[in-house]
Parts: sequence; C-alpha cells; structure tokens
Amino acid sequence: MSWLLLLFGAWCALHAFNAWRPVRRNRVLFVWSFFAAWITIEAAPIWILVELAVGAVLVWLGALDQLVGWIGLVLLAVAWVDLLVLVVQGRAATATATEAFGDFGRDALGGREMPPRQKVVVERNIEFRRGAGKRLRLGVYRPATAGRGRPAILQLHGGGWMIGDKREQGIPLLRHLASHGWVGFNANYRLSPGATFPDHLVDGKAALAWIRGHADEYGIDPDFVVVTGGSAGGHLTALMGLTANDARYQPGFEHADTSVQAAVPFYGVYDFTNRNDTMPPEFLRLLAEPFIIKAFIDDEPERFADASPLDHVRSDAPPFLVIHGDKDTLAPVEDARAFVAALSSVSSSPVVYVELHGAQHAFDLFGSPRTRRMVRAVEQFLYVIHLGHAAPATTPLVPPADDAATSVAGAADVDPSPPTTADPHQDDGTPAEASAATGS
Repeated sequence: MSWLLLLFGAWCALHAFNAWRPVRRNRVLFVWSFFAAWITIEAAPIWILVELAVGAVLVWLGALDQLVGWIGLVLLAVAWVDLLVLVVQGRAATATATEAFGDFGRDALGGREMPPRQKVVVERNIEFRRGAGKRLRLGVYRPATAGRGRPAILQLHGGGWMIGDKREQGIPLLRHLASHGWVGFNANYRLSPGATFPDHLVDGKAALAWIRGHADEYGIDPDFVVVTGGSAGGHLTALMGLTANDARYQPGFEHADTSVQAAVPFYGVYDFTNRNDTMPPEFLRLLAEPFIIKAFIDDEPERFADASPLDHVRSDAPPFLVIHGDKDTLAPVEDARAFVAALSSVSSSPVVYVELHGAQHAFDLFGSPRTRRMVRAVEQFLYVIHLGHAAPATTPLVPPADDAATSVAGAADVDPSPPTTADPHQDDGTPAEASAATGS
C-alpha cells in the first residue's frame, strides 16, 4: 500500500504540475498535456474530492507504514494545494471580468433588476441549408413563453474546422441566455477536409441569413443578432463580425444582411499566417495548409491573410467581447492580445478583453465554476449592448476607458434558406417538446 500511495501521489502531482505548465511544442506530449490540463483545471473541485477519498482509503489500509508512503502523501498534499489554487482562480472569473469591463455598462448594470428566469425549450435538427450533398441543421434554445422582438444569438462550434457538432458546445451559454429572454441558435457548418476555407464562414453567414429570414417565426428582432463561438467557432465568430455583408463570403445570397450587433469569440484563432511565431509549426504544415486552406502559405499568402481576423480589423466593427485563457495551448493567448490591440486601435465600438488566469482551451464545454461565471459575464455584456440598441436616445453605449477595456485583467452556390424542416425527434429519440428545461 505504501508504494501504491507513492504512485498515486506522483500521478496526482504530475497532473497538477501539468495544469500549471502545459506542454506547448512537444508533439509527443502535446495532446496528452492539453486534455490532462483541461480536465484537471475545470474539474478541480471534483479531483480534490476524489484524491482525498483515495488517499484516505490508502492511509487507512496502512500506506504510511513505510517511508515511501509518507513521500506519496506529501506529493498528494502538494497536488491538493495546486488544485485549491485552480479552484480559486476559476471562481475569480467574475472579478476578472468586472475588472476588464471597467466603466463599460457600469450604470446600466448597477441599477439592473434581474427578472425571474424563464423555462427553456429546445428544438433540434432544423435544416437551414443544403448543397454539395450536405444538409446543414441548427438547434434553437428559446423561452417557453411566446414573445416578440427578442434578441438572438448564433453559436458556432469548434473542433479545428474538421470535427465538432452543434450539440457539443456553447450549451451553458445558450441555456442561460434563453432563460433571460434570448433566442439562441447553434448551427453546424461544413467541415474540412471536405470543406475548404471560406466554406465554413459561408455556412455561418448562411445560418445568420436564415435566422433573419425566420425572425417572425421565432419572435426575434432581426436587427439584433449577435454571434459567438469557441476555438474554430471563435475564429469564425471574429470573421463574421469583421466581414459583414462581404459578397465574397455569401455566394448565392449576396444581398442578405449578414451584419451582427456584437461578437463574442471564446479562445479563438486570430492569425493563420503565424506572423508572430506563436503557433507551433505543425499548425500550418499539418492542419491549415493540407486540410483547411489547401494551399501553401509561401505560394498564396493572401489566402491565409484572408482567413486571419487580425487582417480584417476595421473601424466599423461591432462591439467585441474577447475571452481567452492564459494557459491555452491550442490557440495562443499572445494572438488574442495582438488581435485585441489591433481591433481596439481602430474600432469605434467597445472592445472588451477578458483574459482568464489559469484557463485552458475549451474551458466552457461543461458547467464548471469558471464557465458559470463567464456565462453570466457574457449575458451582462450583451445586456448592455442590447440596451443601447433598444433605447439609443436614453441609454447610449459608453466605450470603455482606453486601458480598462483592453487590459489583461488578470463552395457550392446554394440556397441558404430552404423551407424550414425539423426532425420531430431529438438526437436521443425523444420528442422535441420533451426537452423543455430550466436554464442553467
């Protein structure tokens, strides 16, 4: 038992250390390091309980009868301390966001009275686009009670532009917003290697055009639709915010309104050129060149620039809330900082940057303490933006102070709007009406 406690303590200490210093460039350890750090950080409260329970059992079975057992116990204690710090960092997300907001929306949020949460209904597998042998579908998260003129949000999933599905990401945010009167849509898009950029972006814009075309059906305000997404979805979110009504990216629906009233990218990719050498070389050689862009950057650098939000910053960009973790090993935080600096230097709209201490990539895939706090922060940001849209004469938007808002706080031509068709059953086979649930 003593040796077992030593091995268990070393295993726990290794994972705790990896959460603090994840591997960034070693191709052998990179994948393990990311997944181990991600689950250790966001599930830290659970790991503390598990390690306490296992450690207690081993001690009760006599693991401290030998010196190696005591060494294992010390290693386990070190891991517990590290996990406790991770828990504190996760719970500090609210303070981090508040600091990043600065003066932005302070008066509006200070006097706000929170209404009771509404029951949420989920509708799944509604077809919004077809073409090239693909049927693209989206889901809808909406209040159970009927309404009109509600704000809407489009969620785009991540997955390296090659994998992922609308069912897997953004759910905590969509449910929370729907419980506060929003109508949320999470849409699929064509994936590489079958799709070649900008196919992914075109599909996102087609989903946006479909949402506006069905505004009356879902009781939303077509003049107020925002976009969000994480990782590859964060990359597409930023591009959708910066390429509004650009005919190059909406073939077949060039005259559709693809503007958004705000963009909220989570841990996005902002530079496909790797101009600052922040990405490992494998990003271009093994992913972007052969599968996403399907070109060599030395031969066609303009195509990689076109895919880079950093090269699309503009003065008339919508309000941005950029969220990134400082431990992100898949999308370098340095690129997020560079993007925010470039955008805030030219944009006439608010640009708020929240850098989360201790957060890895994809931290919001489930309802961790950090996720719950950031979901509330996003809702507050969007509340202020929507308030300014709804009553511009009495509640003008107040851009954040220079430092406060951007500081580190802490290709087929297809019809985008086919007739609405919905799968009468959810993915689990139950009727859609049965998925009504209270917002998380």
